[in-house]
Amino acid sequence: MKYSYLGKTGMKVPVLSFGASSLGGVFHSVREAEAIRAVFTAIEHGMNFIDVSPYYGHTKAETVLGKALTELQRESFLLSTKVGRYGAGGVNTWDYSAGRTRESVFESMERLHVDYIDLINVHDIEFADLSQVVDETLPALVELREKGLVGHVGITDLQLENLKWVIDHVPEGTVESVLNFCHYTLNDDKLVDFLDYFEEKGVGVINASPFAMGLLSQRGVPEWHPAPAALVEACRKASDYCLSQGYPIEKLAIQYSVSNPRIGTTLFSSANPDNVLKNIQYIEEPIDWDLVAKVKEIIGDQQRVTWKNT
Repeated sequence: MKYSYLGKTGMKVPVLSFGASSLGGVFHSVREAEAIRAVFTAIEHGMNFIDVSPYYGHTKAETVLGKALTELQRESFLLSTKVGRYGAGGVNTWDYSAGRTRESVFESMERLHVDYIDLINVHDIEFADLSQVVDETLPALVELREKGLVGHVGITDLQLENLKWVIDHVPEGTVESVLNFCHYTLNDDKLVDFLDYFEEKGVGVINASPFAMGLLSQRGVPEWHPAPAALVEACRKASDYCLSQGYPIEKLAIQYSVSNPRIGTTLFSSANPDNVLKNIQYIEEPIDWDLVAKVKEIIGDQQRVTWKNT
């Protein structure tokens, strides 16, 4: 496993990290014992950065992950979770107030069985009043950082423009990292347009969802996926072509997503230990850049099609 530093945080993270959303049954039902083994497999093979959220599975992902973490030495992993986006009974809720933010951090620590969180993120800020994120959410997290309860503070969003807006409106050093998803993939590399800006601000970059939430997979997208039909069809054709070449699109997608040295780490999620190991093995092999070019040609005009988070 190769490692790099996440911005100026001092956190040395693997190029491929473990996203724990699958532990909450976000994509399909999971078996808890198998999900816990997936966490162990990740740690054993150097994926020591773990990202989760109380929103994933409406606290289930944090709860399952917490059971796994009780079996691990605290120094063996770096832990990231989030505030702002929640849910219960299948209903999404959002609350970016300072009071709920502080409360959420302590709730997450209890579920995760830790007394310190390495990185705390404001989750999906496109659903928030960005001024509230600047005036309430982030100051509450900075306060917890100053108290030593969290190590570093970040923000996440699908919309890169929102990430930039918030960074521009807070004191330097408030936001130490950003997490953006689906924008450094085979079908969309918009994140590249913002790397100079993030580097100038000393902000580390976390790339997430190398499979574009199922677009770049043989299984295809879940029903709730927000991509337009034309993009879904283009990605399906690309997947079929890769398969005809004996090169699963999942392999090409994850290799591509970890190929840019300016990106600190890429998150992928699986509750299956075999899939965790398979993806680690994928990134150890050289990428077929000719196939990358062919896939981008197949997807063609559908690249960088705008679609909204749900």
